[in-house]
Amino acid sequence: MKVVIIAAISADGLMGAHDGQSSMEWRSPEDGKSFGVLTREAGVMVMGSATYKTFRVKRAPPGRRLIVYTHDPASITGENVETTSEDPRALVARLAAEGYPALAVCGGAAIHSLFFDAGLVDELYLTVELVVFGQGIPFARQPAKVQLKLLDATNLNPNTLLLHYAVEK
Repeated sequence: MKVVIIAAISADGLMGAHDGQSSMEWRSPEDGKSFGVLTREAGVMVMGSATYKTFRVKRAPPGRRLIVYTHDPASITGENVETTSEDPRALVARLAAEGYPALAVCGGAAIHSLFFDAGLVDELYLTVELVVFGQGIPFARQPAKVQLKLLDATNLNPNTLLLHYAVEK
């Protein structure tokens, strides 16, 4: 099973200005379309509870399975939304056994670190938006030395760049 992280960041490398801010407030429509295509290709999305709570619509996007990491499953409500607190290796093994070809890890910072630290991430899709926050939510919660190889760089619009990396293992 291929594990990919899909994230949007500001020009100064942050995923938002503060906790609770939805990326829908600052990322481009083109990134939204790219996110939709990439998560549909994966078939399964996983994210942390704080990221899920920033979503305006509380349901799994059409054509995708949505799993939310939480230690308080009762706090997560929504249509066709599953919760878990299992080790990421166990989750990936379970989803692979169920026949899913890929898993899209969609944030936030703690979840990125969880999957990087487990050595599970194969690819990274990073959209860089032309906005600067100055301070805010980092891409990862703890340092993780990960070597990347650039596979592709695509302009989604004149101000937005989608970078596609392979994680060197």
